[in-house]
Amino acid sequence: MRTARQLSEISPDLRGASLAIGNFDGVHLGHQAVLRQARAAAPDAPLGVLTFEPHPREVFQPAAPPFRLMNAVARAHRLAKLGVDLLVELPFDEAFRSLTDEAFCRTVLAEGIGAANVTVGADFRYGKGRAGDVQTLARDGTSLGFGVTVAEIESLPGVGEISSTAIREALTEGRPREAAAMLGHWHRIEGPVIHGAKRGRELGYPTANMGLPRLHRPAFGVYAVLVEVLGGPHKGQHQGVASLGIRPMFEGDAPNLETYLFDFSGDLYDAHLSIGLVEFLRPEAKFDGLPALIEQMKRDEAKARTILAAL
Repeated sequence: MRTARQLSEISPDLRGASLAIGNFDGVHLGHQAVLRQARAAAPDAPLGVLTFEPHPREVFQPAAPPFRLMNAVARAHRLAKLGVDLLVELPFDEAFRSLTDEAFCRTVLAEGIGAANVTVGADFRYGKGRAGDVQTLARDGTSLGFGVTVAEIESLPGVGEISSTAIREALTEGRPREAAAMLGHWHRIEGPVIHGAKRGRELGYPTANMGLPRLHRPAFGVYAVLVEVLGGPHKGQHQGVASLGIRPMFEGDAPNLETYLFDFSGDLYDAHLSIGLVEFLRPEAKFDGLPALIEQMKRDEAKARTILAAL
């Protein structure tokens, strides 16, 4: 997959893409359905995604609590795994926001990307003041030479319509398997390993520490996790147990993710990890001394190993 952050970066061989438009936060099953419908609309064309960075909600509601399910890097990784050929990740800046709906269709979709077909959800709105909708998109597509597909919405029995909102709710309530059922994959937190206080090493449980900048925060507590090291000498898949939260035992304040990889030895500082939350084991807790904490960590490890062995 190739990524373009300006229209001028799109190579000639990727023009004429069948394009899906949206934020694709989480790349859940509903998003995946949109991608399938985009591919079916023009099977011989490159499959493209047009999305925006930062997320428009971050621009219009800058004071809102963190809500994103994944950062831009994680989103790109997931889209690449789904067979997307071209990711157009345009800056959601003042110039872009000032485009009229007609100008968006002409300068971005037709002239900039050369889209053969555009697939959107039924509630898609675009252009200055959100003046454009699927009707204006179809009208302008006819005159500018691209087709328009309105994607059908996916739903799950007992869950209903799949949405990023429902996934966030499941994660907030400590139900990562339910979130995974809507995502079509484990909810993952990606980022570089940062230096911590190294307490885990002293306790016999060395951990890889990661921050949670501007991401939705799942329930604080301990999880059984699947770990992917995305590059470097330790690249590969691992299992582990992770603590997500503020470390009340040590009076922490900034939330982070500390992951212990089973049967692993090596230096992961600055490596990029992808941590998949599989099952919530227990909430955060403060213990009566380090021996009690270590005993609980042993129980957490044993429980996580059992859960992950059954996958």
